[in-house]
Amino acid sequence: MVVDESGFSLIPYVAKTWAPIGQTPVLIHQGRWPKFSAISGVTPRGRLYFRVHPRSICGPQVIAFLHHLLRHIRCRPIMIFWDSGPYHRSKVVRAFLATQPRLEVHRFPGYSPELNPDEWVWGYLKKHELASYAPHDVRKLRRGVRLSVMRIRVRPSLIRSFVAARHLYD
Repeated sequence: MVVDESGFSLIPYVAKTWAPIGQTPVLIHQGRWPKFSAISGVTPRGRLYFRVHPRSICGPQVIAFLHHLLRHIRCRPIMIFWDSGPYHRSKVVRAFLATQPRLEVHRFPGYSPELNPDEWVWGYLKKHELASYAPHDVRKLRRGVRLSVMRIRVRPSLIRSFVAARHLYD
């Protein structure tokens, strides 16, 4: 299981698109920066676990996500790979991990997002599923993100391709 975090704001990712000759497409957005954060986990078998939080991710949110994983993945040890973010190294998270014998944690080398399949999920979500999406408020953005995640979840072969894509750099 690979775990990573990302943030979403009302400023859209602008993607290339088609338009009739002489009619430049215009993307209208709020110009505001309210945001929320999300944390997800990807398995080599093509499963995607996902949680949304109203503020930035820190130790308690990581612990809540790990509880979520323990609840949904039963009776098996869970091997977690993640980056060296400060929330992963916090005392609260380390203390929680010490009490959970089913969780085994490994860190990616520094500055290696290409090894993290969850980064590919975030990239696909932002650059394809939510490309040029300009909602009017955070509630609509959260709904759009959740619907996009649901569309990705029903395509385990797509998720497995993200896991396989990291081997391109071996």
